[in-house]
Amino acid sequence: MNKVILMGRLTRDPEVRYSAGENALAIARYTLAVDRRRSRNSGAGDDQTADFIGCVAFARAAEFAEKYLHQGTKVVVTGRIQTGSYTNRDGVKVYTTDVVVEEQDFAESKAAASSYTGGYQQQGGYQSAPEPQAAPAPTNRPAPSEAVSDGFRGN
Repeated sequence: MNKVILMGRLTRDPEVRYSAGENALAIARYTLAVDRRRSRNSGAGDDQTADFIGCVAFARAAEFAEKYLHQGTKVVVTGRIQTGSYTNRDGVKVYTTDVVVEEQDFAESKAAASSYTGGYQQQGGYQSAPEPQAAPAPTNRPAPSEAVSDGFRGN
């Protein structure tokens, strides 16, 4: 079975192209920065805390990526790994590994996405994601004595 599930943020806006021909097919490419889980005993010299995974989406998934995904968007992607190779202009054979996207969904609300400042902050010799901001408390909440009965007491 070849199945991949990733959650990460887009490193930049998707690059979208359309195939030539009568039935043009949308093809979107983007890279996800996927955080690594850190073990407690990892060495201090291990600074890289994210992997950068190339993803490619076709047809409707590519059109969705073009319309809704942008740099910094946190998404969950399911798909399969596909390897390939080509010879570059210098005559060197280049090997590729991509995730072919089957499904992609937002992994956070619009409000959380808008508060994301982007990037990583260096703290104490390791990198960590920015702290999430707490939502403000509601201001129009009734006092406990004004609350509606729950139906279990004789109110």
